Amino acid sequence: MNPAPGSAGWSRHLPDAAATESVAAELARVLAAQPAGPLCVHLRGDLGAGKTTFARGLLRALGYVGRVPSPTYTLVEPYTVAGRDIWHMDLYRLSSGEELEFLGLDGAWSAGAVLLVEWPEHGKGFLPNNDLEIFLQVKPDSRQLEISASTARGQRLLKAWQGAVSQRAAAR
Repeated sequence: MNPAPGSAGWSRHLPDAAATESVAAELARVLAAQPAGPLCVHLRGDLGAGKTTFARGLLRALGYVGRVPSPTYTLVEPYTVAGRDIWHMDLYRLSSGEELEFLGLDGAWSAGAVLLVEWPEHGKGFLPNNDLEIFLQVKPDSRQLEISASTARGQRLLKAWQGAVSQRAAAR
C-alpha cells in the first residue's frame, strides 16, 4: 500500500533493478530542484537488496557518467556532480562508529554534501541525523522499497518525491 503524498512514510513495489534506479532518479530530480544543503540518506536492507543500485540511479540521474561501484571495500566513494558533493558510504565492514573518525570524512559533513550511507547502524553515534531512510527488502521476484522522513527537510523532499512519482505515473 502506498500512503498518500505528504504522509510520514511511503512504499513502492520494484519489479527489477531498472525500477529501483528509476525511483532513485525521481529523488535526484527533486533534489536537483532544491537549494543545496546537507542531506543524509540511510540506505538499509540485506546484502543484495539494491542499496548500491539505488545510489547508482540517483548519481546517474544527477548527471554522473562514470562507473558507480559498490563502496564495500573502499568504504567511501566521493563524487562531485550537479554542483554537489555526494559521499556514497558502505559501513558494513566497520566494527564500530568510532572507525569513521579514521576515514578522514570531515569534508563529508560539509554544508551542501549529500551522504548516501549503506549499513548506517555500523556508524551509529558518529553520523549526522538522517533526513530520509530508505529500506529495501528482497521479495521472491522483486524488491519492496519503504521510505520514511526523519526531519523537516526530509519530509519536504519525501512529499515532493511522492508528487513527482505520481505525476510521472499519471502521464504514462
